[in-house]
Amino acid sequence: MKRATTSFILGLAATLFLGSGAMAAVFSQCPTDNWVAEQAAGEDLDGDGVIDYEDPNVFCMHITGGDGFATMADGYPQYMFGFGDVTGIPDDQVMAMGMLGANAPSPTIRVNEGQEFYLSLTNVGMMIRPDLFDPHTVHWHGFPQAASIFDGVPDASVSINMGGTFTYYYKVNDPGTYMWHCHVEATEHMQMGMLGNIYVTPAQDGTPIGGFTRFAYNDGDGSTGYDFDYVLQFTDFDPDFHDASYFVQPLPFALMKDKYHLINGRGYPDTIDLADLDGTGHGGEVTPGAMNVSSLIEAAVGDRILLRISNLSVTEFHTITVLGIPMKVVGKDAKQLRGPTGLDLSYYTNSVTLGGGEAVDVILETDGLTAGTYFLYSRNLEDLNNNEMDRGGSMTEIRLR
Repeated sequence: MKRATTSFILGLAATLFLGSGAMAAVFSQCPTDNWVAEQAAGEDLDGDGVIDYEDPNVFCMHITGGDGFATMADGYPQYMFGFGDVTGIPDDQVMAMGMLGANAPSPTIRVNEGQEFYLSLTNVGMMIRPDLFDPHTVHWHGFPQAASIFDGVPDASVSINMGGTFTYYYKVNDPGTYMWHCHVEATEHMQMGMLGNIYVTPAQDGTPIGGFTRFAYNDGDGSTGYDFDYVLQFTDFDPDFHDASYFVQPLPFALMKDKYHLINGRGYPDTIDLADLDGTGHGGEVTPGAMNVSSLIEAAVGDRILLRISNLSVTEFHTITVLGIPMKVVGKDAKQLRGPTGLDLSYYTNSVTLGGGEAVDVILETDGLTAGTYFLYSRNLEDLNNNEMDRGGSMTEIRLR
């Protein structure tokens, strides 16, 4: 997590959070905190009769919710809301590190089947719009066993106000490709960028089956095995909506029309850039490294590639194709395509169409292909531009060597 360092940011941070002396303390929760303390002291600090040691089946992460900037592939600056990763940052430094630290997309989350997942969310507030006091939540879209309080839907669970921290708990039981987003004022916050990739690897991983040791699901026969996997999340931005938020204007919900079509927060050709890209604002503000998920796919001829594809667009369907490589769909919405009797329901296709909130697991088999560059893109013609700049948008490259 990189910190924006302009004098504007530091001055506003001091005014908002330090001057009043009333900032709530950040308090993230993770069992490893106790393990580290007990191992360092060599004592049973919690009185459970043993000195606790780290459990590999527990995974913890700490994120922030706030604002920041992204830069579109045509160079246009976009104000955004989003999440940032502050895992490992001491709690007393999280507010300073997290302000104006939103990532586009939000941090990718990878967990293993069987793990207990503790996710702490701290709301650091809106640096550019201090008049906004929006709460935030985390909604793990499609997670089948979420307790109501941890589901992130404001009607049934808690929302985290500015300066507050809440720790979500998940017992991860089902492998597959999911997505996550803020569910407060969902149309606005998702349009503004509060969404990201999340996937669960199966318990079968690590067991050699059918020549593979990594799998999309617990298939038992290696049919979902792969050599390399990539996450590709399709989203869209309406620049007029983002600009209205930046310039403190009424939000045109009814007029929302997306003009930037993105994969992992970028339009082509930025989708194939492996570097972390800075986000910029209309006033010269910078969110360093905000756009840190490339969509470039690289493998050797003969490799099997798993694509974890999702759509979290507020307004758009996307029909996705790979030019020259058949797509084998092996899973949909975090479920393997297999019938109750074990019948294989996977299928080959030239394209898949996803509405908002849908995901598929697609395998590309590259045996017999010619080395070179292949293109994955949205077949909706209006998606292949960056606003008024042609030959961009929802497209990336598959490079086979």
